[in-house]
Amino acid sequence: MEEVVLNSGDTAWMLASTALVLLMTPGLAFFYGGMVRTKSVLNMMMMSMVTIGIVSVLWVIYGFELAFGYKSDSPWYGGIGLSGLGGQVNELANNGGVYPIPVLVFAAFQLMFAIITPALISGAIADRAKFTSWAIFVAIWSTVVYFPVAHWVFAFGNKIGDTITSTGYLAGKGVQDFAGGTAVHINAGAAGLALAIVLGKRIGWRKESMRPHSLPLVMLGSGLLWFGWFGFNAGSSLAANGIAGLAFMNTQVATAGAVIGWLLVEKIRNGHATSLGAASGAVSGLVAITPACAFVAPWAAVVIGFIAGILCSLAVSLKYKFGFDDSLDVVGVHLVGGIWGSLAIGLFGASAVNSIGLDGIFYGGGTALLSKQALGVGLVLAYSFIATLIIGYAIEKTIGFRVTREVEIEGIDLKEHAESAYELASSSRGGASL
Repeated sequence: MEEVVLNSGDTAWMLASTALVLLMTPGLAFFYGGMVRTKSVLNMMMMSMVTIGIVSVLWVIYGFELAFGYKSDSPWYGGIGLSGLGGQVNELANNGGVYPIPVLVFAAFQLMFAIITPALISGAIADRAKFTSWAIFVAIWSTVVYFPVAHWVFAFGNKIGDTITSTGYLAGKGVQDFAGGTAVHINAGAAGLALAIVLGKRIGWRKESMRPHSLPLVMLGSGLLWFGWFGFNAGSSLAANGIAGLAFMNTQVATAGAVIGWLLVEKIRNGHATSLGAASGAVSGLVAITPACAFVAPWAAVVIGFIAGILCSLAVSLKYKFGFDDSLDVVGVHLVGGIWGSLAIGLFGASAVNSIGLDGIFYGGGTALLSKQALGVGLVLAYSFIATLIIGYAIEKTIGFRVTREVEIEGIDLKEHAESAYELASSSRGGASL
């Protein structure tokens, strides 16, 4: 057997991809920050920024071990203990096989996924969450929900010779999720729904105008997300190869298709194609193609994205029908988009474009792959929703999760952070002082 040695080209690509994925979380902060009202924009952005700090520290202490360790040989979690990354500086990544990149680069890349997933949840509870309670939630949720679910989906085991140990449950069942449709988007979307239920509706919901305060910020955020998503999807190949190229192309064309789909719904329904719709449509397409980007042909990626734009545009209104206040449409975009993208593999999957993939219904593969995808969707959705309800209610009943009515009305930025996003009063005065 030929020994695997470090490949500088693959390593360089993965370092760049890791930086791209990190950029997505500040991009998310702009995207969410522009969508809220002026009095809560800093709090919204800070919810993303503090997540970077908390999850990064937890990951290097024990999170990587819990998600990708192999000592437990369990399908449900990697290992209980310290990550021990300092002792693995010269080792290569091993995830179902040895890759020619350092394990520290692989760990850093996966860390960025662990960061953005809880950050996505924050959009569901905009304008009304205590900052300290949110920080505590991020630490608990990442430990109890994200790290184990990442093991279920992304851990293909530690391979030595012909022996593979500690394969994740869903990975072992053959569920296909190239870059996180289940582990990231369905996981975050289900958690967002649970927290929206725990915290309840914003004061004045459906009675007062709660329109985005800065659409340019929203557009900037969506652009940064789109840009960073190339690292998110194409980087998941863990190499600079043809599969990375396929994922890159599919990410672009699916997102473009989703923008068209969302705007088409807006034009037919309301008579106007909006900038908010374009930005939201782009994100819906990015979400939907995430699990499928390396398993479908580019033409299918366009279809998946176009349908995602339509479905998610229609789904954002579900909160009004069912009465839950998902402030920034985490459920409508990430949960619905993640479900569609994951199931779409069972329809459009084609082994001809990727030898590790399976054929879906449209390629003569029958319903076997679709059934596997449904298993992944259902298990992650149910676990994330139930676990988040428990964590959310525990925080609410102890230290409290929601700010007081007075704070919410006056503005969460001033009370939680002693800052305002925009200083409207003049900082200088003309003329001589008297």
